[in-house]
Amino acid sequence: MSNYNAVSAKNTDKAPKNIGPYSQTVAFSHYNNLSAQLPINPETGKLVEGGIKEQANQCFKNIEAVVNSIDHVMNDIVRITVYVKNIKDVDAVDSVYRTFFKTYLPTRTTVEVSELQMDALVQVDALVSHDEGTIPDAPQSGDLIKLTNNTQNAPMDPLSTQAVAFSHYNNLSAQLPIDPKSGRLVTGGVKEQAAQCFKNIKAILESLDVPFDDIVKINIHLKNFADVEAVNEVYSTVFPDSAIARAVAYVPARTIIAVSDLPMGALIQVEAAVSHGDGTPPQEIEDRHGLILEANNTDKAPKDALATQTVAFSHYNHLSAQLPLDPETGEVVAGGVKEQTEQCLKNIKAIIESVDHVMEDVVKVNVFVKNISDVDSVDEGYKTYFKNGTPARTVVGVSDLPNGALVQIDAVVGNEEGTPPLV
Repeated sequence: MSNYNAVSAKNTDKAPKNIGPYSQTVAFSHYNNLSAQLPINPETGKLVEGGIKEQANQCFKNIEAVVNSIDHVMNDIVRITVYVKNIKDVDAVDSVYRTFFKTYLPTRTTVEVSELQMDALVQVDALVSHDEGTIPDAPQSGDLIKLTNNTQNAPMDPLSTQAVAFSHYNNLSAQLPIDPKSGRLVTGGVKEQAAQCFKNIKAILESLDVPFDDIVKINIHLKNFADVEAVNEVYSTVFPDSAIARAVAYVPARTIIAVSDLPMGALIQVEAAVSHGDGTPPQEIEDRHGLILEANNTDKAPKDALATQTVAFSHYNHLSAQLPLDPETGEVVAGGVKEQTEQCLKNIKAIIESVDHVMEDVVKVNVFVKNISDVDSVDEGYKTYFKNGTPARTVVGVSDLPNGALVQIDAVVGNEEGTPPLV
């Protein structure tokens, strides 16, 4: 239908040829979702020579090539995620980062992961604004502006903006458990650190006059997976936050990722995607005000008391990460990583179909795998659900997964019908 947004996947020869079943960039509505870029020279298909600086530079050059190929510029990026093999390399990455973002700074998340494909030292993915939208032959409002925001009530970072709003989403930089007054990690263990992360997020949202329960998706980066229960104790005190949310037991979609290390030696880091019902100018007020969150769970996929399976706002559905659990038994399915991948995607498919969508509506997939050498087996299962390899994709090796799983997958799905205003 010409008046509905369409998934628009694109590739360019000026960036490395894809090493898996994915597209370099997938646009839907007002965002371009980019696949993570490794430090691959597009001419040779091999990692660039040199160390971390050279690899970081190549990652950003590849992102710039993809962004330019869709008639955008680096300043259209709203969020950057940097995955490094060694957290000590962040200073070197930062020295390169400054050369690509000289005046404007996107939101940013940085983590150390256990492994990256091709034994790379760094990998970078990005979310890019797309002001023209994706309604076929009918450009939308055009020239939407980004709204950046920093508050002294949350930790400041010279290389990232705390919040960047574009269209109907606020994208927040990942928050470390830093006391904004001292600039140091809070004292105590993982509970105290988790509480500070959420306190910082709340301070940012309050500075934007946005309720805490407008959070659509939470990603938790955890140094030690054994700390999940302690984090959940804190989590259950912050969600639901308001009387309205408590009345319907609303909790955001959620993904928990075991990382090898975090900046400043933190035990936990939290990032959030937040609804922005007011939109960003020049969207018309009648088109942008009062959109509602639509949370949904289905018995055909595993349930979690602290996460909603999918939360829709405006033109996106954000899904909680899915483990290879049989929803009837709650146990990891039998078999190896291929079978586990298929179960993760079977669960995702069940969730997507429960909200009247199809797998072709998926725009971005994140794959967290226990052993990076299993990616070929992951792809065998993956291709049965994404035959054309359309969604953008990020793959990282993680140090641990719940239930002894070998793989975990989350997804972002286009929601062409949008979400209605509250009447």
